Amino acid sequence: MSAREAVERLLGVEVTGVRRSGGAVCLVTAAGRGVLVAKEGAGPGATDAEAAGLRWLGEYGDVPVPEVHAHDGEWIVMAYVPPTYPEAAAAEEFGRGLARLHLRGADAYGSPPPGGPADAWMGLAPMRNEPGEDWASFYAAQRVLPYVRMCVDQGLYDTEQAAVFERLCARLPELGGPPEPPSRIHGDAWSGNVHWAQGAVWLIDPAAHGGHREADLAMLQLFGTPLLSHILGAYEEAAKDLDAPLAEGWRERVELHQLFPLLMHAAVFGAGYARQALRAARAALG
Repeated sequence: MSAREAVERLLGVEVTGVRRSGGAVCLVTAAGRGVLVAKEGAGPGATDAEAAGLRWLGEYGDVPVPEVHAHDGEWIVMAYVPPTYPEAAAAEEFGRGLARLHLRGADAYGSPPPGGPADAWMGLAPMRNEPGEDWASFYAAQRVLPYVRMCVDQGLYDTEQAAVFERLCARLPELGGPPEPPSRIHGDAWSGNVHWAQGAVWLIDPAAHGGHREADLAMLQLFGTPLLSHILGAYEEAAKDLDAPLAEGWRERVELHQLFPLLMHAAVFGAGYARQALRAARAALG
């Protein structure tokens, strides 16, 4: 099914124009509705997961997210928010809003958004969301080891290299810092999903789940988010004001939380990310 057909069927309106925006995303002009985003899901459950994630993240308005107009098993149709340039004031408000959003909490580490499927996606990679007992067991079982096994199967790691990640997973309870409740996280907050528009920062394309708030902060640092120091500074200040300061040493744990996106990228895109993930694992082990 094309983007045109999907929008006409889901919204019952005539489509007058379709423009590919990149990847699986199209900008669709619909009669009486203006420009909309139509996005094809990466696989089974992807559109359900994205719709549930956007609703969950946007529940309290801490950080703006696009409105979901409709979705089915193949396509999701959302509001289009034209991009603008990054601004310091928007970056700082985003940092404060993200701190509030994280503290809305989640049922458990690994829990999906309400109504969202357990088998979700992060970009082009499958991602399992199943509630775990604590962060360390969740992170090992659902965010590190499955992708290490994918990399081994592709010949990206040998047995000795895979053992580095196994040693790290065994030490996660001590390496992960003080225990804290699960946060409501975006899950894929790299710079491409930090959308500057209308004088604010919007979050798009979530891989939302109950996770560690340091994971979102680590992801912001992985691929060079604009005005990052403004975002992180405002986040730290807001977290303190909310009586939930970041745990001591959080900056030293950035590479630990970057392991998941790096391993996911390695499983999808190959050797360069595999080498980067292995370096991050060795650095986290100390």
